[in-house]
Amino acid sequence: MQLLMRFSGNNHGPPILRNISVLLSKRITAWQTLVITLLWLYIARNFAKIVGLESPEPLANLYTRSYFRATWVTTALDAGFWTAMKIRRKWLRDLASIVFTLYYLIAAEQADEKVRKVRGLLTVDHLRVSWHKGTTPYLSLLQKALRPKLTRYPPRALRIPRPTESSYKAPINAWLYFDGPLSTLKNHTKVVLDVPGGGFVAMTPRHHDEKLLAWSGKLELPILSIDYGKAPEHPYPYALNECYDVYHTLIATRGRCIGLSGNSTPRILMSGDSAGGNIATSVVLMILQSASNDAQRDPDKEPLPPPEGLILIYPGLDMNIGNWMSDEQMALIQDRRTRKRNRNILRRKSEDYYKLTPATPHHSDNEDDFFPSPPLRPKQSVEVVMTPEAANTETPLQPITRAEIDLASEQSSMESKGTKLASSKPKLLKTRLAMSSMISYFNDRILTPEMMRAMIILYVGPHARPDFSTDFLLSPLLAPESLLSQFPKTYFLTGERDPLVDDTVIFAGRLRQAKYNTFVQRKELGLLKSKAEFDEREHVEVVLVPGISHGFLQFVSVFPEGWKHIFRCAKWMEEVFEQSEARANPPISINGRAEKDSDLARRHHRRVPTQESSGDEDRPLEMSSLRSGSSRRNGKPRKLDVARERNKSLVSLASEDDLLGRRMKGLAGGLMGMSRDGTESP
Repeated sequence: MQLLMRFSGNNHGPPILRNISVLLSKRITAWQTLVITLLWLYIARNFAKIVGLESPEPLANLYTRSYFRATWVTTALDAGFWTAMKIRRKWLRDLASIVFTLYYLIAAEQADEKVRKVRGLLTVDHLRVSWHKGTTPYLSLLQKALRPKLTRYPPRALRIPRPTESSYKAPINAWLYFDGPLSTLKNHTKVVLDVPGGGFVAMTPRHHDEKLLAWSGKLELPILSIDYGKAPEHPYPYALNECYDVYHTLIATRGRCIGLSGNSTPRILMSGDSAGGNIATSVVLMILQSASNDAQRDPDKEPLPPPEGLILIYPGLDMNIGNWMSDEQMALIQDRRTRKRNRNILRRKSEDYYKLTPATPHHSDNEDDFFPSPPLRPKQSVEVVMTPEAANTETPLQPITRAEIDLASEQSSMESKGTKLASSKPKLLKTRLAMSSMISYFNDRILTPEMMRAMIILYVGPHARPDFSTDFLLSPLLAPESLLSQFPKTYFLTGERDPLVDDTVIFAGRLRQAKYNTFVQRKELGLLKSKAEFDEREHVEVVLVPGISHGFLQFVSVFPEGWKHIFRCAKWMEEVFEQSEARANPPISINGRAEKDSDLARRHHRRVPTQESSGDEDRPLEMSSLRSGSSRRNGKPRKLDVARERNKSLVSLASEDDLLGRRMKGLAGGLMGMSRDGTESP
């Protein structure tokens, strides 16, 4: 025992350390000692980062400072909640999630490693724990404290009945966001139908409270958000059919299903973010497709009207996760009319190659990328060429330079000159590659390819075998141009660093192209004035936010810049309803005809009907057929009777193809001996 005590020493340490402790205790306090110790531990652990010897963070310069800070918080939250998700007792699990999150806020590297490992083996439970954390007691309380006062009334839960044509019978859950008593709903005729995102597998409208409450308070309109069935319990196309049935019920009941008066059909604007943007776009395609099919089966049946407008927020519109961009897709992005807006997208695709060869010189990423300027030629020396006559004469002639010979040759043969110039022009290199945004932003901190893969597999389900190359209700990016040309005005809001940004720019390009082709066709048919010009802002508007990625409207508590984008969407909604109101109530001049409004996308033409002209249509898709036995006065039809006949004989046509068919039938009827009623003339 004495030997053990001899080697144990003094309880306060060796003599040297005791002397140092006594000396320091006279100058610093215990609290200062603790701070110095923690600071020393941090410096020892992060010495390489402090002195600049550590490898650079690849994502530090990818995002803006505020967005990167927000992703740092969301990563710590994901790591903390995933660490505590195995705890059975809910109260203990909720408390432990906050404790672990506080730890991962400090230990950011451990948080990144935790998230990386979990995303490598994702399950639907991991996705739901990550995306449902905003409704846990402590985070919900914190969000309410940070959220400004937006509305006076809380959201209300509803159950929307199915339409009679639906094959489903169970009602659909939804939430109504309306800043006012239910009795005042009868005064409204406008509705915003929102399809919330959540990767098809998670998140209800209550996880989007900031966005929906802000819209409700700003617009003072009812916002109906659908709580559709989530995969894998309800795989594709269950959620799509639910959202379509809600739209159908709103139209069929004239809004009475949510408390409107029902005196008139409500004007509906659709919106959707992320996976909700996919479903909202597919619903519009279903509406347009069903209207075309119904017109062919039963021309007397009134088709389902499309929404007044569509707002898509970072939508996922393509289920084909490809590596490379096709030539057609790149042509849509490189369109000269949108090149300025897409310049950062194009620059990023070029950087994918240039970052691998930083020492290799290359030209700038501007409009000459695909037709680069020819290289500078070396200074040409003057070559003296003597003709045979000059060689045989004693008197030396003036030397003929190569430039003079070329000039004479060009003056004698212009065709030869054109051929030479064409051959000297640099040709487009077909070997240049452009990666898709999903691969370019492979290490995104919010949406990774592993997450996309898991969401698509869960959404499609184990039994469905869809054709990813043709199913445009699954991948709206593949929609046919005949449907895209009928789309309402569409707004896009996406971050430039979003892995899904290609879906936005490509789909917007396809919409613009379809609308332009329709514009040209209508102009050639004489349905538009020859001086009319195509304005793409009447059909498509795209906003690409620089320096941010996916889901920025979901965490505005830690990313305050998201609020201005929420109110930007509210402004778009106001514009859509204002344009809809202007189309429904055009200004009337003194003579009773509709005046031309340059801000309206649709033009109304009024023409005096005749019986020989093929341009007697009152509107582009309507025709007026007058009977040959109309009453006349002095050989001329009376104006009152003509107007009465126009109102009685107005025939709506389903499409421009029907209009052309009617015209051709009227023109060819006289040549074939057919009268106007379709019978053969003797």
